[in-house]
Amino acid sequence: MSEAIAVFITAGSEEEAARIAGALVGESLAGCVNIIRGIRSIYSWQGRIEDETESLLVVKTRRDLFEDICRRVRQLHSYQVPEVIALPVTAGLPEYISWLEDVTRGGQKA
Repeated sequence: MSEAIAVFITAGSEEEAARIAGALVGESLAGCVNIIRGIRSIYSWQGRIEDETESLLVVKTRRDLFEDICRRVRQLHSYQVPEVIALPVTAGLPEYISWLEDVTRGGQKA
């Protein structure tokens, strides 16, 4: 079984987040994507401190698909340098992890 990961991606709007989420799930790069709208992000960019409202995507997927996700996000995202970071899933309901394996690329369709 592949290692499960959660990938965080921020987007400038809920519409952009939904477009990215739809592509990732539709292309079997992710089993599920949650969109959390209206987060406040304060960050440093090009020598300035920015304070923006964004949407956060929480992508449930497999570690071996991370590079494919990065490539796809770069194609779809409006940001010059989009946030795409992964965290390992250290534990999970076995049935959920099995489902995630089944519905992502290389797995059997549930």
